[in-house]
Amino acid sequence: MSDQQQQQEEYAPTASGTEWAEEITSLEDYVHKSAGRLEATVANSCVPKDNGDALTDGGILTSANHKTWFPYVHPRQWIHKVSKEYRYGNYVIVDRKTGKMVWEDMPVYARIGMHLLFACQFDHRQSLTQGKHFDDPVSVSHIGSFIKTYRLDLTELLEENLANYGTFNEFFYRKLKPVARPIDSKDDPTVITSAADCRLAVFDSISTAQEFWIKGQKFTLPIFLQDPDLAAEFDQSSIAIFRLAPQDYHRFHSPVKATVSRDREPVKIGGTYFTVNPMAVNENLDVFTENVRVVSVLDLDRVEVGSIELTGGKVPGTKLEKGDELGYFAYGGSTCILLFKKGTVQFDQDLIENSKKGVETLVRMGEHIGRHI
Repeated sequence: MSDQQQQQEEYAPTASGTEWAEEITSLEDYVHKSAGRLEATVANSCVPKDNGDALTDGGILTSANHKTWFPYVHPRQWIHKVSKEYRYGNYVIVDRKTGKMVWEDMPVYARIGMHLLFACQFDHRQSLTQGKHFDDPVSVSHIGSFIKTYRLDLTELLEENLANYGTFNEFFYRKLKPVARPIDSKDDPTVITSAADCRLAVFDSISTAQEFWIKGQKFTLPIFLQDPDLAAEFDQSSIAIFRLAPQDYHRFHSPVKATVSRDREPVKIGGTYFTVNPMAVNENLDVFTENVRVVSVLDLDRVEVGSIELTGGKVPGTKLEKGDELGYFAYGGSTCILLFKKGTVQFDQDLIENSKKGVETLVRMGEHIGRHI
């Protein structure tokens, strides 16, 4: 028997899904008692090893990051199988031209934390606490390890001097040089571009999105928008879901040339702070209808932008060029949702096909994602 076969046999899963979940949940005490060591592990979780495996690929955190602190785990193929079944990670298309697909791994410490999230429902308190911490000047100490972990390209930063960021949050919603995110077909009003750097899923109708992606039992437009009249206008609208990961540029921009509606000012809707990772969205957890959100209406086929902090487009009647900044996400906010009235948009075919397979596509702000029809 080869060493690999012996290793696979030794670590072959024998427990049921319930037992596996209970095993992870039972680690809660260990996680709390080992907080100091865990923090050090996280900070150094992406130090490259001599084997040269890529820890990031096209902006995606890969399973190679486990080798730095979890070297004895099960074979990678088995990790992917179990992770997909129990939603501890997901595949993402990182190259739209070639269709290259990469496994976006959730580090083990994050997997444990998300299990505890569903078991203990502590995410709202945690998000508020962490949000305040990252607004504290002391939090700048996290910036260096954050950059190393995600291998961020610092040449894209509008402010390249890291000493000028007063808190971690200021770096988290950093601005980029305009040349870092060119706007596709800026003068063509029919072209729709990505509102953010994100993992994107698009669907031609809300019902299709519910079939393939949004599994929350209470997801309806009236609940999501908290406005029955507005929901009626967008009945069976097309939908684009822009999910931002921690390493992404966290400002969002107008996907079209538009005017902010004179009829409706942006409205903040209270709620909780559930994660928007597919692990949560693909389960019977009402993520989008229970999370804090802001609804803003643009008068070009009524584009909806669910957001956290608006910087542009706050004043009714404001005219926006395609690519103009609309706002940013500080820690705790990470999704834009765009709605287009039924029959007014044609999303790019590769995005449609990927989304129906349950696979998100990595896109950058300003990238072509569809057309008005």
